Amino acid sequence: MKYLEMVTPQNLATMATGAGAVYLVAKTIMAGIQSPPYNPEPLPFAKLAIEQQTPNVTVKDSGELRGLLLSLNPRLDDYAKRMILLGITRCVYLLDKEASACTYDDITLVASFLDDQDMGIKIQALNALKAFASICKFKIRIQEFVPKVLEMITTFWDNDVHIAGLRLLNALQLPAQTHLLPKKLMPSLMDILQSGSPVAQVQVLKFLSMLAQNEDLLYDIMNCQVHPEFMNLFQPSQLGNLLFEMLVLVERLSEGRLTPQYQSMNWQYNELSLHEVLFGEDSRLSDRLLSLIIHPEEQVQIQACRVILKLQLSEGPEIVAASEIDSSLSNFLFDSTGNATIAESRLMSEY
Repeated sequence: MKYLEMVTPQNLATMATGAGAVYLVAKTIMAGIQSPPYNPEPLPFAKLAIEQQTPNVTVKDSGELRGLLLSLNPRLDDYAKRMILLGITRCVYLLDKEASACTYDDITLVASFLDDQDMGIKIQALNALKAFASICKFKIRIQEFVPKVLEMITTFWDNDVHIAGLRLLNALQLPAQTHLLPKKLMPSLMDILQSGSPVAQVQVLKFLSMLAQNEDLLYDIMNCQVHPEFMNLFQPSQLGNLLFEMLVLVERLSEGRLTPQYQSMNWQYNELSLHEVLFGEDSRLSDRLLSLIIHPEEQVQIQACRVILKLQLSEGPEIVAASEIDSSLSNFLFDSTGNATIAESRLMSEY
C-alpha cells in the first residue's frame, strides 16, 4: 500500500480519509462532534477509601476538625503547623458533615498560611484549601485566593508547589476579574509544561485547557513562546495521561481558533509560538497524531482521533474519499477481518 506523504495540519484531511476513515468521520459528525471527552475527576483517595469501607454508616460529629482549626495558630512551630494542616485536610475529606459546618472564617484562617515562610506549610495550606474546594459552598470564597495561588506557582520553582497549586486551581472557576493575571504569567505556565515533572505537566495542561475556553486568553496561549523540542511532548513514550491531556488542549485550541470571533481578527504569531508549532505550515503535528492513534492506551487513541476529526472538519464541510489510507490509521480503525476495532466502537459510542 502506498503511504501518504506526511503533511501539515491544513492537509490532514487527506491522510484521514479512505473507506474506514469516512465511516468513522461520518458517524461522528451525525452524532455531534461537539461533545466533550469523558474525563471524570477521580475521588480523593482518602474519601474513596472511607466510602468503600463504611458505605451505610453515619459518622457522628467527632469534633476533631473543629479542634484542629481552633488549635491552628501562626505562633506554633513549623512542624506543628504542618501536622495540623495535614490533619485538617484529612478531616475535610473524611468527615463531610463536620467540614460542611465550617465557616468562611475557617477558610480565611487556613489561607493565611499561604504567606508562611516555610515551603512545606504553604503546600499543606494549598492541600487543605483543595479539600475545602470539594464542598460547593466554599468554592466562591476560595476563588478570592486565586491571584495569590497563581503568584506562588509562577514565583517558586518547586514541584510540590506547582502540583498542589494547580490542583487547587483546577478545582475552581477562574474569577472574571483575574483574567489579566494569567496573561502575564503564561510564559511561566508554559515553562512548567515543558520542564516540570509529569504530574505537574498534567495539572498545568488541565489548567491551560480550561483557560483556552476563554476567548480573552486564547491568543495569549497561542502566541506563547515554546521550546524547539516542544513536540517531544507528543512522543508515544510519554505517560498516557500526559498525552491525553496534551491532546485535549490541542482540541480546545483548534476549536477556539476556528470561532467567528477569533477568525475576525488578524492575529500575528511569533515564529516559535505555540500556534505555529501546532498549526503552522511547518508543524509536525500530523506526524505525531498518526503515531498516537495506535497508542497502547485506548483513551489516547480516541482523543488523537478526535483531534484528527476536528482538524479535518476545519478544512471544510465535505469529506473527500481517497483510494488509499495510511496503514497506521487503517489498522487502528479495522482489524484483519474488516470489522471495526474496539477503540473505533468506543469512539462511536461517545457521540
